[in-house]
Amino acid sequence: MRSHKPSFRFALTCISQILVLRDRVLGWTGPGRQPIPGLSSRQITIPSGNNQLDAVFVEPTDAPARAALLLCHGIGETVEHWFPVQRLLAENGVASLLFDYSGYGRSTGHPDWDQYDLDALSAFETLKRLTAPLPNAILGFSLGTGPACSIVNTAAPDHLILCAAFTSFRDAAHAGGVAPALLPLVPPIWSASESLRNCQTPILIVHGEKDSLFPVQMAHDLVSLCPGPVELLVMPNYAHNQPFRKPRVDYWGPIIARLTA
Repeated sequence: MRSHKPSFRFALTCISQILVLRDRVLGWTGPGRQPIPGLSSRQITIPSGNNQLDAVFVEPTDAPARAALLLCHGIGETVEHWFPVQRLLAENGVASLLFDYSGYGRSTGHPDWDQYDLDALSAFETLKRLTAPLPNAILGFSLGTGPACSIVNTAAPDHLILCAAFTSFRDAAHAGGVAPALLPLVPPIWSASESLRNCQTPILIVHGEKDSLFPVQMAHDLVSLCPGPVELLVMPNYAHNQPFRKPRVDYWGPIIARLTA
């Protein structure tokens, strides 16, 4: 698979930068971090191999947090996009850590799938140090479900949450418009059938009913790949990116409820 790495780096660098630029031009990156009464928000740096990851940790201050969550974002986002989600989580008792992968935002390094897995694992270890002994979880969104699944058995979180998820990176590329004849050029990585084969961590799969990128059937296929406890929530009227662009309690509330139960 090493031969795929240059094309992977090129493709993800181009796609991510184009999407981030689009969102900035259209004003979709959100208001950014702002002082919020009752919340603490701080930027931290996480060592990950030879790289330094930019991350934001948000926690409630009016009352102790009841759970801790690592957020692994999608291909077209940076930490700037997700503060409204972190705010909503903290307002409901969940401390969260969101990081940018190597080569994203202010994080050093370059896109690399092995490095992304290391990034997620390094960030999760940081979350545990910041929040122990709170119950913890890893949430992957879209692209982030690949690393989230990949590290689950090593990280051993209390919960794994997969939002807008794919069954494999090749399946995701095909759903995104890559023709079948070109799929051999896509690295055969982040296969849920491999990552979740021996997973006994409770898994919650959340998928938008109107997700036009990854069809709802992909979420049902993921359920069939999980050997341990798994639950699927199909959220009515939700498109692919809507959960972080316009975070609402009807989507995030069931996730928060499971984390804080």
